[in-house]
This record gives sequence, structure tokens and C-alpha cells, in this order.
Amino acid sequence: MEIRVTVDAAAAASDAAGWVAGKLRNAILRRGEASLAVSGGTTPTRMFAELSTLGVAWPEVTVWQVDERIAPDGSVDRNAPMLAVFDEIGASVRLMPVVDRDLHTAARRYGDGLPARFDVVHLGLGDDGHTASWAPGDAVIDQVEPVALSGEYRGTRRMTLTPPVVNGARSRLVLATGADKAAPMRGWLLHNETLPIERLHRTGTVVVLDAAAAGQLPLATPRHGR
Repeated sequence: MEIRVTVDAAAAASDAAGWVAGKLRNAILRRGEASLAVSGGTTPTRMFAELSTLGVAWPEVTVWQVDERIAPDGSVDRNAPMLAVFDEIGASVRLMPVVDRDLHTAARRYGDGLPARFDVVHLGLGDDGHTASWAPGDAVIDQVEPVALSGEYRGTRRMTLTPPVVNGARSRLVLATGADKAAPMRGWLLHNETLPIERLHRTGTVVVLDAAAAGQLPLATPRHGR
């Protein structure tokens, strides 16, 4: 696992965007196409905006969701609007079918359409140590299906990629910013098995933090600039 510490959230977004762009370019060069799965939340918006401006052959990229809240179209709870930036630049966007009546069948159908192996999976980190929609104590983390439904977490159920899919990716990015991420980040690096993110494979994973999120890590030296 590689840990990259930047001076602030803007620098973290820039560093992460550049790293993802490089992975996508390499995938397109090798196989003529690339696959990216992205998480929601508040942290990645700036990264998505910057990533969309970088030199990637976006018509050759398919963007999937790592997780999504089960809520109606147009709900403020949904992550889907964040992916509009990729649709606007010509990428193919695959949204999770969380408004279907039969959610179990919908999850299975979404899983059937996933690439055999993602090039890049982007993840965040919650203040309770969750990533994707693997909440503490939720049995979804032990599901073997590619896509599964969580229990209710902070007011909504979720549809999420499961650990076998995420860990099967060629590369993973964890982007975390803010002081509320410092304690779970330290816990993860110390192998706290109560944290859901501990199920994430470390090999092939890059972690990009701002100085605040790295505040409880030893010898965390920020990378200056971009």
C-alpha cells in the first residue's frame, strides 16, 4: 500500500485525479478500453471535476458506481448526480438500479454486467471506518455476490459492490480528507479488525490524504503542490 499525504483537500483531489487518469490511460493503451468504479459522498466531487479535464480518451471509459443509496430519482440522498460530469465528457456511465421494484434481481443484473476486473476502484473512508457501503456490523461485507444490498445505515439502505469485486480490481484508490478521518485512518493502518475498511486488500491500493486526515499518522510529510 502506498500512502500519499498532501497539504490540503484541494491538493489531495488533484493528486488523486492525476493518479486515476494515469491508470485509465494505461488501461486504454493496453486493452483499448478502461473501467472505473467510483464512490459517492462529499469528498470526491473536486477530484471528479479535475479528472474530467485531464487527457483521457473518455469515450473508451465506462464508469460504474461502487455504491448508491436506495432512494428515488432526484433525491438529495443519491450519488448519481455526481457522475453527470463523466456523462458530459463522453464516458459511458452505468448507474445502479436502485429504483427497481425488485432490488435483489436488480443487484444481480448490475453484478452480471460488471467487467471481469475493474481497472480502478475509487473508495472513501467514513468516520466510523466504513468504505463502499460496508457499514460496521453489516452482513453485506460477507456477501459473495458481486453486488448486494446493505441493511439500513444512517437512514437508508444501500446497494454496493462487495469485497471480492473491489479487491479484484487492478488498482484501488482511497481518498480521504478532513480531521474526522484521522482516527479511522490510524485504526486501519494499525489493523483494527472492527473497521470495515480492514477488509480492503492493501496490495495494489493507493491512499491519498490531506494533512488533516493524516494527522494521527507517524511521520506524515505532506507532498507539496501537485
